[in-house]
Amino acid sequence: MADPFADARVLAAEQLSSGYTWAECPRWHDGALWFSDMYAHRIVRLDDDGTPHTVLDLSRRTSVNGTEVIPGGFGWLPDGRLIVTSMHERLVLAFDGEQVTVHADLRGLASGPINDMVVDGDGRAYVTQLGFELFQGEEPRDSPLLVVERAGTAHALTDLGGMSGANGIAITADGSRVLTAEAFANRITVLDRDKYGRLTGRRVFAETPSLPDGICLDDDGGVWAGMPGVAVARFADGGAITDVVPFDPAAALPPACVLGGADRRTLYICAGLDVMDWEESRRNRRGTIWQVPVRASGGANRP
Repeated sequence: MADPFADARVLAAEQLSSGYTWAECPRWHDGALWFSDMYAHRIVRLDDDGTPHTVLDLSRRTSVNGTEVIPGGFGWLPDGRLIVTSMHERLVLAFDGEQVTVHADLRGLASGPINDMVVDGDGRAYVTQLGFELFQGEEPRDSPLLVVERAGTAHALTDLGGMSGANGIAITADGSRVLTAEAFANRITVLDRDKYGRLTGRRVFAETPSLPDGICLDDDGGVWAGMPGVAVARFADGGAITDVVPFDPAAALPPACVLGGADRRTLYICAGLDVMDWEESRRNRRGTIWQVPVRASGGANRP
């Protein structure tokens, strides 16, 4: 089999911080890197030197359905509140710096755990879902993207058809497109977005050589995707791989990335080893954060 990365520029990442469970869903916000330390039930903000600070601790939250409270994708509303998916509760929670409230209840819409999320400038959240109980051994099934309006009302985008394990999701700087990683189809999908936030025109942006997870965008039209079993790679429209950040799978599996830093030309990468066994992940704390300089800026792309 041909090497899918044969023509790609190879970049070497350096480790910035360690000691996490399964690190996921990185964001660049207010001049700092934020991410979900998922099985530690918290959102973390990092200093420049890699020192972590817990911003939101959900470990004492009482679940509405008896499941463990696992934070996934997150973002910010125009009023400054942080909103985050509680994956297995199938809720979007809001945090104002003091109290946690339910922003949206997606239990009537989601057929499995909800997953990542991106928030537009109007406070509208696009939420991905696995569509099935992955951690209980169910077989994959397609499911629609979900939308949570600024006021907390929600609906499913059934007109777009089912997504195959939609995972990472992003919005271009001009707001004209939404891209998502269909993990179980090995592809990145792009949709057109109008000024009212409506999505149409579903099509394939790139086929990926391995399962794509978290994604971020750059100002040159590239999509960076974490592929946990292989590497982090940059895809151009049509599928050409221009850059790759390889990882030793015995040391770190990289599910997600985001562009940050002063000019958003640093690629921050979340990695870990124990994703399916939550207790093992908490015992071992082998989650890590990595960084590598890149050519194109993340600009105003979201996240």
